[in-house]
Amino acid sequence: MTGLSTAVQKWVEDFFLFLPSLIAALVIFILGLVAAGVVGSLVQRGLKRRNADPEIVILLTKITRWTMIILGTTIALQQVNFNLTAFLTGLGIVGFTIGFALQDVSKNFVAGVLLLIQQPFDIGDAIEVSDFVGTVLEISLRATEIRTLDGRHVFIPNGDVFTNPITNFTRAASRRAEVSVGVDYASDLEHVRQTAIAAVSGVKGLLQDPAPVVVYQNFGSTTIDFTLYFWVDNRESDPPSAQNEAIAAIKVAFEQAGIEMPFPTQTIQFKKLEELPAG
Repeated sequence: MTGLSTAVQKWVEDFFLFLPSLIAALVIFILGLVAAGVVGSLVQRGLKRRNADPEIVILLTKITRWTMIILGTTIALQQVNFNLTAFLTGLGIVGFTIGFALQDVSKNFVAGVLLLIQQPFDIGDAIEVSDFVGTVLEISLRATEIRTLDGRHVFIPNGDVFTNPITNFTRAASRRAEVSVGVDYASDLEHVRQTAIAAVSGVKGLLQDPAPVVVYQNFGSTTIDFTLYFWVDNRESDPPSAQNEAIAAIKVAFEQAGIEMPFPTQTIQFKKLEELPAG
């Protein structure tokens, strides 16, 4: 019993000797967390005042916060005489193992950092990627969130975003719209061309350079088909809206000019039963 009491007494004494270092380590760790939040917020506000790109703000804020957390943790561990070198060696081995097992997570993380640095699109841009078209809502280190045209919120892994073609509609100063029309075979095609081009002259955001152009494409079953191509200023309109205006304007203009857009027709011949060949 005497030996056990001595061991317990020794343990208690060691604990109270270690306690100040432990308290200091906890205080430093907590202060590190607080400092990470404060410094991260300061960096975020400072970058916003300088009108930095939102993606750069997100990236630098995250880097700052994690740097402060790691620094605070390292100093806290030193207070308790923690063998940091051996820990980092073991952490490296464990990290390699986990990284190998979580390749997709690592890939998305690296791709997220690269997207924030390269900035192929900004928050609020209209893009198309991985067969999804929508507006970018958020770029995190794991996934890119977009709101599609039908209102769905889609989270696309950054690895897929980075390795697939990205179409950024917002960065284009102008975009082309098109309307396909079929007119009667008896129509004066030059008159049709002039009427169609004049009809879209009032479309919002229409550009004269490149000028609207009519391209006749083929002889249909009941119509001569053409497509009217025209460009709109992306800041004033968009192709779907411009196309909607153009279709309504062309219909009115063709009606006023007497240009017919015939419906598809089909002739059916009926024969009496006795007129049908035998057998």
